Amino acid sequence: MDIDSLLKPFQRFGVNLGLERIQKLLASLGNPHHQVPVIQVAGTNGKGSVCAYLSAVLTEAGYRTGRYISPHLVDWTERICLNEQPISLEEFCNLLLKVQAAISLEDEPPTQFEVITAAAWLYFAQQKVDIAVVEVGLGGRLDATNVCDQPLVTIITSISREHWQNLGPTVAHIAREKAGILKPGCPAVVGTLPPDADKVVRSRILELQCPNFMPQSACQISTEWAEYKSIINQNSTIKYPLPLQGQIQLTNSALALAALEMLQQRGWQISEAAIVNGMAKTKWPGRMQWTSWKNHKLLLDGAHNPAAAQVLRDYVNTLNTPAVSWVMGMLSTKDHKDIFKALLQPNDRLYLVPVLDHSSAHPEELAVLAKQICPELNLCVVYPNLFSGLEAAFSSTDNLVVLCGSLYLIGHFLQTK
Repeated sequence: MDIDSLLKPFQRFGVNLGLERIQKLLASLGNPHHQVPVIQVAGTNGKGSVCAYLSAVLTEAGYRTGRYISPHLVDWTERICLNEQPISLEEFCNLLLKVQAAISLEDEPPTQFEVITAAAWLYFAQQKVDIAVVEVGLGGRLDATNVCDQPLVTIITSISREHWQNLGPTVAHIAREKAGILKPGCPAVVGTLPPDADKVVRSRILELQCPNFMPQSACQISTEWAEYKSIINQNSTIKYPLPLQGQIQLTNSALALAALEMLQQRGWQISEAAIVNGMAKTKWPGRMQWTSWKNHKLLLDGAHNPAAAQVLRDYVNTLNTPAVSWVMGMLSTKDHKDIFKALLQPNDRLYLVPVLDHSSAHPEELAVLAKQICPELNLCVVYPNLFSGLEAAFSSTDNLVVLCGSLYLIGHFLQTK
């Protein structure tokens, strides 16, 4: 028995946003989500690392902490964790069988994401978690995670134009969907948003009378440490290590610490030592991750939308490297043009590869687009697979090599490296 074969029957239902199916399914499982105190995290970028910080600190503070994320990089079990440890394969399969057995044949079948989400709620209830940190899958308002009436805290990390095919054409439309996780009177922690999105989210916060906090980014105080200023007591600060790379983590870590302050206010015991040690232990693979391949140093990052691509380019610029060799594959649904605009600079080299087993953009078409956007590229070539692209990138120059463009591509690399 394996997870793939259990989930395959639900694959054909694709993305189908709406809460009716998941609510019926959870009801037939005894409404496990009603037993689980929750922090819910939405946003275009940054939600995964915010979940990682929260989970690490709450585990360190001694709480029984669930974490639910998507997508996974290498293994389905990464999606459901307890105290930072992925669920066992056997437990995951047993949960999926229970969920399958609860599906009524008269009702519209749930999507694959809904089935996994129901399994996560069931697991957290069975394990009697003290708290679950739950990442929204897509959007917010109609996402299968959005079934709790009273989350402890809701977080919106950032909003930019992604998944417009499902969420609406403008940033304001997307903000409306993400603001759907806000609940009457529940505290909300919100990152810096573009003006159109900010307007939508603020008006929803006002309407629902949510206590809301928009923390400033933390300050970098050394190469590996940051300082956060309390949103409750302006004279209070905390210094903590920041193991995840990139300027953006000053913002993401501040959002996590603001949410932890909300919990502290409500009586949760989270000491400064738990924060410092928890932040130090945080891991979030596949995002600005340094690794090696055949004794070569390699930087990995999903960077699958323009905002994430800009964050990656900004980080690469701090490394003072003369030029970059990009090994890239992207899904057909992504904003290829603006991702290239954010990443590519004159003299860079571009090695384009397909994304295996997914709706990949054609590397040949991407090559035409990349040359239009940055005619001064030193090189732009297409390879039949990821590893021939990597081989070429490392053998032709001493440039920094960056593998990016899709989390699925990063997952494929990590799985086979």
